Amino acid sequence: MGRSTEHGGALLITLMLTVGLIAGGAVLLRMQLVSTQSAGVVAEEIVALNCAESGLIAARPFVTANVAGWNTASLCNPTPPRGTGGCIIGTPASEPLWLAAMPHDVDGDSINDVVITLVDNADEIPSDLTIDVDQTIHIIATCNIRGVRAQVDELVHYDSVTTALTRKLWLRTE
Repeated sequence: MGRSTEHGGALLITLMLTVGLIAGGAVLLRMQLVSTQSAGVVAEEIVALNCAESGLIAARPFVTANVAGWNTASLCNPTPPRGTGGCIIGTPASEPLWLAAMPHDVDGDSINDVVITLVDNADEIPSDLTIDVDQTIHIIATCNIRGVRAQVDELVHYDSVTTALTRKLWLRTE
């Protein structure tokens, strides 16, 4: 018998193909994990935005019932650039005391999720953001839920004839 002239070329090619397939599978797995994680983040942002919108809806009857209280330390004069004061939108200190009766727990875990802040619409010159003269204000609902923060801003006008709020402008922020 003579010596074999085969040097394992087929084994080397098979090994290279196997390594390539494993590497390709790892890349596809990583892409799927990133996609799943991104979808989870988007879902959490949607939950937070829906929470803020729910807070805004819950606040409307309280804001309507307390129009007379808008000028009695209820309006937040936010920090620059939006205002000239020290009120920080979305913090519990920015919420009027008469909104304490409003439900703040959106997801039922006994933890307050929503903060409502009322801000004047800069309706006079020079602007005094602590006094409303045209019965038009911003209702800003801020929701912190599951570690995600979302904010919704609605400009509303109180109509003394119909005793109702009418929406003038609605913005999603953050």
